[in-house]
Amino acid sequence: MNIFDYVKPATVSDAIAAAAAPGAAYLAAGTNLLDLMKGGISRPTRLVDVSHLPGLDRIERLSDGGLRIGALVRNADLAHDSDFVRSYPAVAEALLSGASAQLRNAATVGGNLLQRTRCGYFYDVASSCNKRQPGTGCDARGGENRSHAVLGWSEACIATHPSDFCVPLVALDAVVEIEGRSGPREMALEALHRLPGDTPERETALEPGDLIVALRLPSEARSFAAHARYLKVRDRASFAFAVVSAAAALQIQHGVIKEARLALGGVAAKPWRARAAEDVLKGARSGPDAFGRAAEAALADAKPSGDNQFKIELAQRIVLRALMLAAAGTPARIPALPASPFSSVPGALVDA
Repeated sequence: MNIFDYVKPATVSDAIAAAAAPGAAYLAAGTNLLDLMKGGISRPTRLVDVSHLPGLDRIERLSDGGLRIGALVRNADLAHDSDFVRSYPAVAEALLSGASAQLRNAATVGGNLLQRTRCGYFYDVASSCNKRQPGTGCDARGGENRSHAVLGWSEACIATHPSDFCVPLVALDAVVEIEGRSGPREMALEALHRLPGDTPERETALEPGDLIVALRLPSEARSFAAHARYLKVRDRASFAFAVVSAAAALQIQHGVIKEARLALGGVAAKPWRARAAEDVLKGARSGPDAFGRAAEAALADAKPSGDNQFKIELAQRIVLRALMLAAAGTPARIPALPASPFSSVPGALVDA
């Protein structure tokens, strides 16, 4: 780990001024950043500790029916907030499927949004990685890449975004509130993360010094609460990142889908909003036929980036199963994590 300055500002404006300097990084819980620093992947010259800033650890119900979540709210606190679970069950389900209980107790909402890829070549400083060191190449392209991207990838980078939390948030049109050197602004969470293109080192739309201060869910997101699920497939039953995942949210009236929201995880460098699939679902009768067409539409542009052709069919099956679970109705209470990725649904995944 390199030598760095440590700064503990008293206000958001002081934090922004300190973090705008070249080589600076924000520190909250540090559950991702400190690992990156210990491995020599990230080498900030200044850490700006925002973990104590006032007013950023609140969950606020807004007058318009929406919800504002401070960037320093802990993942566990949010996932176990009873009103939040009732109103946004798929988001709570995603939070509870991520990391371990100990990490969820420490990790923050803002940090979760900005966690970095778990690509093994990104973490191996002896490997070539355009994301870590632009222009050096991408060893993942010819290496072990079964878990890598099948949507939105480029020759420069095939890494995937690791967050579970972000997937249903993107589906539900969540918005991030940002404070920066030019003042406050907000953007759709869907626009926060960038696809790699020729500049995979630029992972987000944030500028130097920008600080995410809150996350906001619109009032309309509550209208999906009766039919919303998050489904994740991983290589082991706990403390593992998604091979593929899907968040499905439906509004169903008299058997017809009035509105649909669908997003995928583990398939791209950002949470992937499947808008073409949503168009297929809207106005269709709820059932396997419509769900199958939507699953095909969601992966219509997918292509393998290596030895991961299987992920395309797997993602289609996960979309289909997530839609079936959502249509069946949200459980009264999000259960504890199942013993296996498939035990929460009837039948084996391969039969879908």
